[in-house]
Amino acid sequence: MAAEIAANLADVRTRLAAAARRAGRQPDDVRLVAVSKTQPFAAIAAAWAAGQREFGENRLEELWGKVAIAQAQGMDAIGWHMIGTIQSRKTADAVGPFALIHSVDRAKIAERLSRDATARSQIMDILLEVNVSGESTKHGFTADDVLQAAPALAALPGIRIQGLMTMAPLADDANTARPVFRRLRQLRDFLAEQYVQIEWRHLSMGMTNDFEVAVEEGATIVRIGSAIFGARP
Repeated sequence: MAAEIAANLADVRTRLAAAARRAGRQPDDVRLVAVSKTQPFAAIAAAWAAGQREFGENRLEELWGKVAIAQAQGMDAIGWHMIGTIQSRKTADAVGPFALIHSVDRAKIAERLSRDATARSQIMDILLEVNVSGESTKHGFTADDVLQAAPALAALPGIRIQGLMTMAPLADDANTARPVFRRLRQLRDFLAEQYVQIEWRHLSMGMTNDFEVAVEEGATIVRIGSAIFGARP
């Protein structure tokens, strides 16, 4: 398993670098988050041995269990990303030493994270999840929601907006996702002009099936699971 994961990581990094160069960007401009949800910790350890340092989890319970194992094994340098939906009753469980929370999908979650982080004297870096495609099955702010809510959310203590996240519709042709990624970038650029007090530096977009298109359209973070770890158990 370790050799396969190392080879997969090398392939993803090569593809990511090529996509960045096609867009006139530097490969180092894009952070690779290895999505390890449902994978055994041995898979994380294999990716760690191959140089991967940022991992994404979907469920808080699973994430914290893996954090504990990593700390016990001396892998304290892992940057953990929370990429799954956070229920309002569990925002307190989302306060911790995360590199980034990608999935703040409504004002209520931002407000509760603010409250819980402030109570523990922490500041959480977050992304606002935007449902660019308009699919009813996806979570997130609409573009209009973000435009209206941004000033109030930026004023909340305990959280720090770092940009936007989206998920494109699944499709056989990765280019189907291109307009979605482009609209998120355009929204980010407009927000950066309107609300200069917020650091809109990140665009978290692109997964295994479409990350190269996402990088070409401006992604600063891609979330890759099966291309690194194989099919989920």
